[in-house]
Amino acid sequence: MTPTVAVTAGRLTGLHEIVDVGRDSRRGGYSRHVFQPAELELRAWFAERAGRLGLHVETDRNGNMWAWWGEPGPDAVVLGSHLDSVPGGGEFDGPLGVVSALDAIALLRADGFAPSRPCAVVVFAEEEGSRFGVACLGSRLMTGAIAPDRAGALVDADGIAFADAAAAHGIPPRHLGRDDAALGRIGLFLELHVEQGRGLIDLDAPLAVASSILAHGRWRIDVAGEGNHAGATRMADRRDPMVAAARGIIAVRAAAAVRGDDRATVGRISAVPGGTNVIPSVVTAWLDARSAGDDDTRELVADIAARVTAEAADEGCTATVTEESWSGAVQFDPVLREALASRLGGIPALPTGAGHDAGVLAAHVPTAMLFVRNPSGVSHSPEEHATLDDTVAGVVALEQVLRGLL
Repeated sequence: MTPTVAVTAGRLTGLHEIVDVGRDSRRGGYSRHVFQPAELELRAWFAERAGRLGLHVETDRNGNMWAWWGEPGPDAVVLGSHLDSVPGGGEFDGPLGVVSALDAIALLRADGFAPSRPCAVVVFAEEEGSRFGVACLGSRLMTGAIAPDRAGALVDADGIAFADAAAAHGIPPRHLGRDDAALGRIGLFLELHVEQGRGLIDLDAPLAVASSILAHGRWRIDVAGEGNHAGATRMADRRDPMVAAARGIIAVRAAAAVRGDDRATVGRISAVPGGTNVIPSVVTAWLDARSAGDDDTRELVADIAARVTAEAADEGCTATVTEESWSGAVQFDPVLREALASRLGGIPALPTGAGHDAGVLAAHVPTAMLFVRNPSGVSHSPEEHATLDDTVAGVVALEQVLRGLL
């Protein structure tokens, strides 16, 4: 273990400093959602930690935070990730990349290294999409991948619009949207992330570079039937959208299972009006679908939509499937990827089925990712993990890479 990497209580010091922020006593793990108290506390921590390193912190027009080493400028080497989480998520998804980037800069500064080009650490807003439903919202806004009017109109479970939440925390809604000034400063982007899968377990390796990201998106499935009294309505007289939705969810799994390595998940469902003794009138489920290529994913979702519609019709209901977000397949910059792998001793390359801000930026600037081994193979869950030795190896890898890039 490299002793110059700050370690406290068996974890990187930065992770230890935020270990109690956003703990979820009901779900386990962490719930840290954009512009809510836990995420705001993490933003304050990031600004304070960056300040300790002598970095200049600013927030851009879309709510993304930047910590600059030296004067901001063009052709910058930018590192970073996110601080928000899924509901009940793990400790490492997002924060590990932010902490490791700051630690790598700390190592360089302690060694007296002087960069010859601008460098920054960025924290992207609403990467998980757990509050407003669209993943990588901060990077999508910055790159123009989502229209500002659409982003501003997104609402959370309490009916609060993203524009209003942003405005309440100093982000004027009229400023939301493509940020050519911020985007134009990025010469390359590098995101370190805990691996969300078993690739490094199978390879028995602590680190890898990313080769690609599966095409993926989110769709809302609305199944409409007839609301009625649970005790007064005979079973034969029912048009129950809950039954139709349940059959549709089983059909989602079946559709993906017959297509090799495709993935399809329903992780959230709601019923209107939501009473225990009421047959619902509408049931809404949210679908996450992923495959190797854009066409493959579209074909998967078309098959799912046909199956769900048929199951709904059998119950006397109707179903509509509406796209909420879409991210095409990403191939990371091969020149940058090979340069990183070579500098780090020929570490392996791995594809990932998880979306990242790096995938959004890849269409605009040279982009790469480093993965740190997750010995549980589990992510988006409290069981997500990374050992101290592997997290330190990630920091040292970033420090070595920055020496070559800066």
